[in-house]
Amino acid sequence: MFDWNRPLPQERLEALIEEIAQWVHRRQLHVPAIMLLEMHKPISFFVGQGIVFSATLLAPLFGVQKVQELSWLLENRDNVEQLIQRIEALAAASNAEAPEGEKHASCQ
Repeated sequence: MFDWNRPLPQERLEALIEEIAQWVHRRQLHVPAIMLLEMHKPISFFVGQGIVFSATLLAPLFGVQKVQELSWLLENRDNVEQLIQRIEALAAASNAEAPEGEKHASCQ
């Protein structure tokens, strides 16, 4: 049974941020993801509550635990900022490792 009132443990929060950031990095979606998160950071609490509201539709697709964790992640602007910073760090590391001619214009 899942408790929607239970806070997300810090170690699971960090793992979730890393999981999402790695997913974005593997698909080279750094810029769109950062733009989306930055634009919606002021209303992130409402986005998190919207996920709770639509959990009955999302849970069969993603699982109840994933939906619950995502809602907890998005309810706090600091968590969203940590996710943005982690995506930026992965983009910078990827850009630093690429040969000079292959650097992405979006990461310069």
